[in-house]
Amino acid sequence: MRCPFCGNIDTQVKDSRPAEDHVAIRRRRFCPACGGRFTTYERVQLRDLVVIKTNGRREDFDREKLERSIRISMQKRPVEPERIDQMISGIVRRLESMGETDIPSKTIGEIVMESLARIDTVAYVRFASVYKNFQAADDFDKFVSELRPDIPPEEVP
Repeated sequence: MRCPFCGNIDTQVKDSRPAEDHVAIRRRRFCPACGGRFTTYERVQLRDLVVIKTNGRREDFDREKLERSIRISMQKRPVEPERIDQMISGIVRRLESMGETDIPSKTIGEIVMESLARIDTVAYVRFASVYKNFQAADDFDKFVSELRPDIPPEEVP
């Protein structure tokens, strides 16, 4: 593993332990050249996935990009980081087990929204606002009203 600080290719593993509910291995590494310490994660990858964007463009699936977007939607929410890691791993496993290597971005977005809806409604609305490209407050109002159970109009405060 190349050192991210000095580029040395001869780094040493100092500690390994299971991470993310035993679906990854966390390794603490040390670079003897510069003394830098860093962490890497090792995960099973069943197949190389390709995302088909809505404009037809193809790009390699990037777990870190998925993780970033989910963590942004979960920012300052009362959800444990381990639960978020489990959700992300579950989404990736679900994508890999679909049997297809080419996956439409719409499918990924729907799976993420489904997972977020089960964990945190606020994160779900945040993600949906970007995913569905909300342009005005009315878009939020319409989306949130679809989440609420049917309440007669006279009872709405």
